[in-house]
Amino acid sequence: MKFTLGWLKQHLDTDADIDTVAEALTRIGLEVEGIENPGEKLSDFIVARVLEAKPHPDADKLQVLSVDAGGEPQQVVCGAPNARTGLIGVFGPPGAYVPGSDFTLKVAAIRGVTSNGMMCSVRELELGDSHDGIIELSEDALGAVGTPYPEFAGLNDPVIDIAITPNRQDCMGVRGVARDLAAAGLGTLKPLDQVYAEFGGTAPVEGEGDGPDIAIEDQEGCPAFYAQRVSGVANGEAPEWMKRRLTAIGQRPISALVDITNFVMIDLGRPLHVYDLAKLDGGLVARKAKPGESVVALNEKAYTLDETMTVIADSSAVHDIGGIMGGEHSGVADTTSDVLIECAYFTPEAIAKTGQKLNLTSDARQRFERGVDPAFLDEGLAIATRLVTSLCGGSASGITRAGNPPAEPRSVAFKPEMARTLGGIDLDTATQTDILTRLGFEISADGTQAIVPTWRRDVTGPADLVEEVVRIHGIDNVPSQPLPRPAGVAQPTATWEQKLERKLRRAAATRGFHEAITWSFISESDAAIFGGGNWTLANPISEDMKVMRPSLLPGLLTAAQRNLAHSEDSVRLFELGRRYIGDTEHPTLTLVMAGDAAPRSWRTGKARSFDGYDAKEAALALLEAAGAPVANLLVMGDAGDAWHPGRSATLRLGPKNVLATFGVLHPRVLKALDLDGPVAAVEIFLDAIPEKRSTGFLRPAYTPAQLQPVTRDFAFLVDADMTADTLIRAVKGADKKAITDARLFDVFTGAGVAEGKKSLAIEITLQPGDKSFTDEELKAIADKVVAAAAKQGATLRG
Repeated sequence: MKFTLGWLKQHLDTDADIDTVAEALTRIGLEVEGIENPGEKLSDFIVARVLEAKPHPDADKLQVLSVDAGGEPQQVVCGAPNARTGLIGVFGPPGAYVPGSDFTLKVAAIRGVTSNGMMCSVRELELGDSHDGIIELSEDALGAVGTPYPEFAGLNDPVIDIAITPNRQDCMGVRGVARDLAAAGLGTLKPLDQVYAEFGGTAPVEGEGDGPDIAIEDQEGCPAFYAQRVSGVANGEAPEWMKRRLTAIGQRPISALVDITNFVMIDLGRPLHVYDLAKLDGGLVARKAKPGESVVALNEKAYTLDETMTVIADSSAVHDIGGIMGGEHSGVADTTSDVLIECAYFTPEAIAKTGQKLNLTSDARQRFERGVDPAFLDEGLAIATRLVTSLCGGSASGITRAGNPPAEPRSVAFKPEMARTLGGIDLDTATQTDILTRLGFEISADGTQAIVPTWRRDVTGPADLVEEVVRIHGIDNVPSQPLPRPAGVAQPTATWEQKLERKLRRAAATRGFHEAITWSFISESDAAIFGGGNWTLANPISEDMKVMRPSLLPGLLTAAQRNLAHSEDSVRLFELGRRYIGDTEHPTLTLVMAGDAAPRSWRTGKARSFDGYDAKEAALALLEAAGAPVANLLVMGDAGDAWHPGRSATLRLGPKNVLATFGVLHPRVLKALDLDGPVAAVEIFLDAIPEKRSTGFLRPAYTPAQLQPVTRDFAFLVDADMTADTLIRAVKGADKKAITDARLFDVFTGAGVAEGKKSLAIEITLQPGDKSFTDEELKAIADKVVAAAAKQGATLRG
C-alpha cells in the first residue's frame, strides 16, 4: 500500500521526518518496501511566465516564446495551442530530463529558430494524461516565477510503500496506519471530524425525501447495503490536492466522483461505489447472480457469472460484481447529474471465492476479502456524500439502510501474564492496558476482558493481544535468552537425511551446478505435463501457483529459460526440494542442463549440446556421493512421458526401486515451457536411497594395493539392441575378487560385423593381491569373462 508523508500527517499529529516514520513502521510490523520522492525527477523544472508569444517565421502551427524563468528571458519554440503572452506555466531548461517523453532537453534549432528548452504539458511531466496544451498555472503563481516547480506544487512529498500482511485489514487505509504509529508513540491520532472538518465533518447527511430504492436478497454474501442519492451534481475534475495525492501513489485521476471514492478507499480503507442514476432501471438489489449472467466491468472486460457470486443489479442487468468491481454501463461520466452512492458490507470469504473464480483483482477486493470495518458504513457514507456535495454540488436525499452489518461487540480474555510467558517481555498491566487502549481496544472494569474494535477482525484470542503488545512495545526490546545447553561436548543432532542433503548440495556445487530455489506451487497446466498434481490450493496466490508441484522440473526449466533468454550460453542448475505426490512429500534432488555443454573451438568446431550421457554421468557421480551402491545399479528404460524415449533411462537398485531418472527431456515438454534445443536433466529420489548402517565415526584405514593392476581388452559381438551395461555387469561378475573394474571403450558397427550385431570393446582391470598373476591365472580369468559374456548371448570377436 502506498501513501505520502503529507497524507499520513493529515491523520497523525507529528513532527517526525520520513526516516523516523519509516523506521517506526518497520518496527511495528508494517514493513517499508520503498520510499521515493516524486518531486526529485522534476527538480529541474521551473515556474515560468510567457513574456511574449509571436508566430514562428517558417511554421504556421508554431510560436516563438520569450520566457521568464527567473533569469535572462529564454527563447522557446512551442507548438501548444494555448501558448500565449502572460501565461504562467512550467519551463524545462536544457539538460532537464522529461520523464513522460523519455528524452533530455537540449538547445536545438526548430525550423531555423533556436529553442532553449520547452514549456511542458501535464503528460510530459507524468502528472496526468492531459496533452491538449501546456500547463496553465493560476495568477497566484506569478510570485513564484523562477521557483522549482516541485516546491511550488508541493510535489516534494515522499511516497511510502509498505507491505501489509493479510491479517492487518485495518491498515489498508492511511488512517489505520496513522493509528498504529500513534499507538507506538510517534504522535497523536487526530479525531476523524477534525480531519474532515473542511468538508463538514462525518455526521450523516440525512438530506430531504426518501432514500434510494435498494434491497438485499443475498443476506449471506451482502449482510448490509446502505445508499444515498445526490441530485444535481456537476462532475468535473477533482481538486488539485486530491489529484496530487492520488497521482503520487500511482492512481490515475479520472473525475471528481470517481476520485472521491478512490480517495476515501485509500484514506479510510472503505471501498465505495457511485452509480449514474440515469443509467439504472429501477431500484438496486444485492442478490446472487443467475447462472450465465454477464457484466462488462469498469476494466472493459466481460465476465460470466454463476450462482455463487454476489452482485448488485437493477431489474434489467447486473451493474456491480459485489465488492470487487463496478459495471461499465452504470459508471459515472462527465455528463452525470444524479448519482447513487453505495456503501455496503460484503462477506470476506464470498469476495475471495468470486475473485478467484473470475481471476479478477482490484483495490476494493483486496480490502473486502480481508474484512473492512462493519461498523463504518454510516460514517463512510456520510464522508462520501459530504465530499460529493462539497466538490460537485447537488442536494442529498435521505439514507436507505438495508440489512445489518456484523458489528456486534466481541471480547477476548485479557491475561497480562501471557506477555511474559508467551511474548518474552515483562510489562506491567497498566502499560499493556495503555498500549491496547491506544490501538482501540477497551479493557473491562475488572481487567479480565478486552473488547475488540470492529476494525480488528484478526484478533480472536489472548495470544493476539500479546502480539499487539509486543509489536507496539517493540520486538527489539524483547531480551535475548540463550537456550540451555548441557555441559560437555555437544552430541551431533543432524539426522541421516539432513547429512545426505548437505553432502549432495556440496557435491552438485562441486560439479559446477548452481543452486536454485523455486516455488513449490505451479500452474495446473505445468503440473499436467509431469503427471498432474494431487494437492490443489483452495486459496492460491494466483492461478499460476495453484498446484503443489509433482516435480521440481517445471520451476528449474523456467529458471533455465530465463537465464538463456538473458544470453547465458550454458546453464547448470540444481534444486533440492520436495515433490508432492499422493498423500506424501518426497525429497528430491533435480538437475537441469541447458545450452552448451562445451563451447565451440578450433578443435571441435560448433558447440556441443548436453545429452543423456552428461545426465548419466552427473546422476552416477551424485549417487556415489550419497553413498548409494552405484556398482549394483541397473540401467533400465521407462523414464516417463516427460522424457525423450530412447534418450533417457532410470537407475534402479533391483527392478522396482528407482533411485534416479536421467536423460534428455521430451521436445513436447520443452515446447510447452518455451525452451529451444535439447535439455538434459536428472531426478534423484532421496527417499529411495538405502540408509547406510552406522559403523561409528571412524573411517576404515586406507590400505592401497601393493601390486600394480593389470588391464585386458575384450571385444564381443552382441545383438544390436543389447545395452553395454548388461554386458559390463556380466563381465564384472565373472570373478568378483580379481576384477575391480570394467568399462566400455569402443562401439563398432560396419564392415566385418554382421547386420543386426554390434561390437562392444571392454577394458577389464585386474588387481592382484599378495602376489602377481601367473599366465595360467590370467587365462583362467579370461575364460571366466568369455563364459559370463556368452550367457548374455555375446561371442568373442575374432
